[in-house]
Amino acid sequence: MSRWKRLKARLIAAVGYPIIATLGATLRWRVEGMEHFDHILASGRQPVMAFWHGRILPATYFFRRRGIVVITSENFDGEWIAGIIERFGYGTARGSTSRGGRKALLQLTREMAAGHPAGFTVDGPRGPARVAQPGAVWLAKSTGNPVLPFHLEADRHWTVHSWDRTQVPKPFATVSLTIGEPFDVPGDASDETIEAARATLDVRLHALEQRARALSLEP
Repeated sequence: MSRWKRLKARLIAAVGYPIIATLGATLRWRVEGMEHFDHILASGRQPVMAFWHGRILPATYFFRRRGIVVITSENFDGEWIAGIIERFGYGTARGSTSRGGRKALLQLTREMAAGHPAGFTVDGPRGPARVAQPGAVWLAKSTGNPVLPFHLEADRHWTVHSWDRTQVPKPFATVSLTIGEPFDVPGDASDETIEAARATLDVRLHALEQRARALSLEP
């Protein structure tokens, strides 16, 4: 990137962080399944956290300051996004499924070995929306850590007209977070086993989405 683009990315991050932090501080939370996250850490392993791209904003705020490492793309958008989430205590592995993916997965493998959880938007960075790609499953296979699916749904929100229908909770909204049971991927998993695990992740994420929506409608 040019020097101007790098400066612009830093400016966006400097402005974006306090806006998100201020919004996040107003949110209320309903959480189901947090014991799954805690149990993985208590066992000495780290979760490969998997969720839909359209819920990045509330997920970033809720799971802040936990040392989670996530993939961000190497383009301009990835630069300012990295600048924001690093302020929330996340680590970043630069790359994407379309560019630098192998390098980013290798870095995530090293970060997990050093004791950091990993975060995956499994339908990103370009979709199709709400169709799980196998990146999180590959990482679970290579590290021996379990996949942990989750979903977030705000009872009041704005929806961005983007490919992933990004959800931005409104101030003082209640956000429902549903965390599913983790599952393992064998280190010797075949291509067929990888595909079966990917399909399992897809099904579980859709079920968690339905549960989170129902939870967000409860009084």
